[in-house]
Amino acid sequence: MQDYKIISDCTCDLDDGYVKNLAVDIIPMDVTMQDRQFEHYLDFRNCSFKDFYAALRAGEVSSTSQINPAKYLAFFEPYLQQGQDILYVCFSSGLSSTYSSCVIAANELNEKYANKIHVVDSKCASGGEGLLLIAACKNKEDGMDAAANAQWLQDNLLHLAHWFTVDDLMFLKRGGRISGTVAIVGSALKIKPVLHVDDEGHLINMSKAHGRKASINALFEKMTETFDESYDLPVIITHGDCEEDAIYLKNKINERYPQKEVLISYIGPVIGAHSGPGTLALFFMATKR
Repeated sequence: MQDYKIISDCTCDLDDGYVKNLAVDIIPMDVTMQDRQFEHYLDFRNCSFKDFYAALRAGEVSSTSQINPAKYLAFFEPYLQQGQDILYVCFSSGLSSTYSSCVIAANELNEKYANKIHVVDSKCASGGEGLLLIAACKNKEDGMDAAANAQWLQDNLLHLAHWFTVDDLMFLKRGGRISGTVAIVGSALKIKPVLHVDDEGHLINMSKAHGRKASINALFEKMTETFDESYDLPVIITHGDCEEDAIYLKNKINERYPQKEVLISYIGPVIGAHSGPGTLALFFMATKR
């Protein structure tokens, strides 16, 4: 089997130590906080997890930038020069133009080198992208070459379910996901949305719950409706500085599915800038997305 490197970007939101054990490489992305710009890595070396969410709670506004083609060219080319193919699991094209930049760079390099870059539009975000990355690593261990692995990911990514809720509706308002009126009224009535990522990788508001605990229970209920236990993959919970809620959800899953591994990790600044503190997300393999 031709050797190949599996790469993704920091929006996979997996724990840094876990990723190091996977032996994959992660491309950082740019985040701006007030007048300060930094690259986000999974180890939070440039801005700690707690500091980032404390700043958001204090009213600071954060924004993010896509990875441009030049950055991809510089990151990918050394692997090709070493004779390796690349399998790249990319942040959803439905949420960012990063995928388009990646394709531009990959096409240029694929014309230059015999080794190839296989780009997979994950149509996922946060732990969904992370779960697809874990699947890619498992497939490689099982002997799949880069092309077959990329095809498996394409064939199965719409079985990867994303369900999440947020604590502060104003962050969704800033991102244009809900109107100002809905955000104000919903906040006053303590309404918490239950959201989903659809087949095209777009964020969709599916339902609403009255109160935080109800919204977390709704995530679990959504899982029980479509969960596919046949996949030998973990369940992932990511959170925006609400670890107690993540543990509560994990315990509910462990009670219902004691044989299934459940991972908890942080939502990094790239996703957290748009979802806000208190975001809780659940990712699992399902009969349908």
